[in-house]
Amino acid sequence: MFFKRIHIRIKIVLLVIIFFFLLIIGKVFWIQVIDYNKLNALASSLWSRNLPIEADRGKIYDTNGVVLADNKTTTSLVLIPNQIKDKEETTKKLCEILNVDYDTMYAHVSKKTSIERVHPEGRRLSYEIADKIDALKLDGVYLVKESQRFYPYDTMLSHTLGFVGIDNQGLSGLELMYDSYLTGSYGAIKYLSDAKGNKLELTEMYEAPQDGMNITLTVNYELQAVLERELENAVSKYNPDQALGIVMNPKTGEILALSSRPNFSPSQYQNYTVEEINRNLPIWSTYEPGSTFKILTLAAALDSGSTHLEDSFYCNGGYIVNGERIKCWKHAGHGSQNLTRATENSCNCCFMKLALTMGTEKFYDYLYAFGLGQSTGSGLVGESEGIVTHQKYVTQNDLARIGFGQSIAVTPIQLASAVCAAINGGELHTPYIVDEIISASGETVFKADTSPVRRVISAESSAYVRQILQSVVDNGTGKNAKLANYTVGGKTGTAQKYDEYGRVSSGNYICSFIGFAPADEPRYLCLILVDEPRVSSIFGSTVAAPFVRRVLENVL
Repeated sequence: MFFKRIHIRIKIVLLVIIFFFLLIIGKVFWIQVIDYNKLNALASSLWSRNLPIEADRGKIYDTNGVVLADNKTTTSLVLIPNQIKDKEETTKKLCEILNVDYDTMYAHVSKKTSIERVHPEGRRLSYEIADKIDALKLDGVYLVKESQRFYPYDTMLSHTLGFVGIDNQGLSGLELMYDSYLTGSYGAIKYLSDAKGNKLELTEMYEAPQDGMNITLTVNYELQAVLERELENAVSKYNPDQALGIVMNPKTGEILALSSRPNFSPSQYQNYTVEEINRNLPIWSTYEPGSTFKILTLAAALDSGSTHLEDSFYCNGGYIVNGERIKCWKHAGHGSQNLTRATENSCNCCFMKLALTMGTEKFYDYLYAFGLGQSTGSGLVGESEGIVTHQKYVTQNDLARIGFGQSIAVTPIQLASAVCAAINGGELHTPYIVDEIISASGETVFKADTSPVRRVISAESSAYVRQILQSVVDNGTGKNAKLANYTVGGKTGTAQKYDEYGRVSSGNYICSFIGFAPADEPRYLCLILVDEPRVSSIFGSTVAAPFVRRVLENVL
């Protein structure tokens, strides 16, 4: 009985030993297989260190490869506090070079972190300062590559390009909208350290950063420079509140040039207000277009069969609608005229009749088909939709005014896009400024689609519109846009402005001209708008048309 009891105890002990042995094997299996990656990462974090190397941001090019947004290589100061043996001496020496107070620098030097980036004092150091720091050969003090955004042409295309922050993150414009494409991946200088954080010799390894993707725009640098110059001339001559211009390819919707005044310097964005930075007027400003809008009324009336070239219109200085006499700009009237002559004269009475003849439903179908009252889909940050009153609220008086460009609000890019459709054969294209995006390896990751959105008017109607608008420049209010060697079509606009109470503001106007060339086969369309010019004779024909002429003259 005694030996039997001992035998049972031996079995129990053996089972306990086997159980604990299995537990140990299970734990080893868990550590070596199941939890390996996690524990290995934790262990690596104790002895491995990474000094970050910033990637270059992707470049932004014009259509011919001119760099509009580039990078400059600068240097950044990084500290490994555990490696700094004499913290007070290191602090003093860095303070002298960086011109930083002792307490601020000592806080960096003594921080309880594995890696400390000296921000902002140690960011984007000049070569001179970087050389001085490097010459000290201080333990735990490192200089690493940093990339700084650089705009070679300063204010050119500033509202559209936008700018980046100190960490190269996009903050506005295309820099913001395409930030995920333009931003690269950090690289690093990797090394192993001992338990005290000291660098182990012969362990350093370089991991190259991955640069961001490059973007090619539809903008033409030379044409952009011409547009910018002419806007500067307009500002210098007329001292307006603001001015803007846009040049497009009517056949594709490509935005070839785009600019606003006032503008700003992206590299000095801190010196400007948010309003100044965000006012990309060609896509943001909403205004009553005035007579430039008559192009769309003309196109819709011709295409719908509501009028014909030989139709006659009589203007006695006004047109009565529901008992209200709505005036023509020429109070004495234009008398009897055909459609072409009425357009040359920019006669309000004619265009009121065209709108009323079409009727609200039919006219509105064309307005929406031309893309009014909605974003053009340009992909530019901050684009407005314009204002088109819902047709169920539109009176006959409103409809008459819409016919000559009042009681409706558009953005410049909307108007330019719609006029392109009216003159290019009748097809609406989405305006676009980003042509393609290329990865660092040379792969095309995006290519713009230039196919038309829809047909708005027939090719025959579009040909009539071009013919009439060429006559406006040859014989009518657009004479100041005429070129010696090329045919030009276009339309003037002198639009009213309103005060804070919604009343017409006396003496304050927006002068504009929209022109295209060559008139029979348009390759370029240019809209220039001058807001509240300080001049005695305020007409789009005298204020804006000459600048459009010079833009077209230079590009052709």
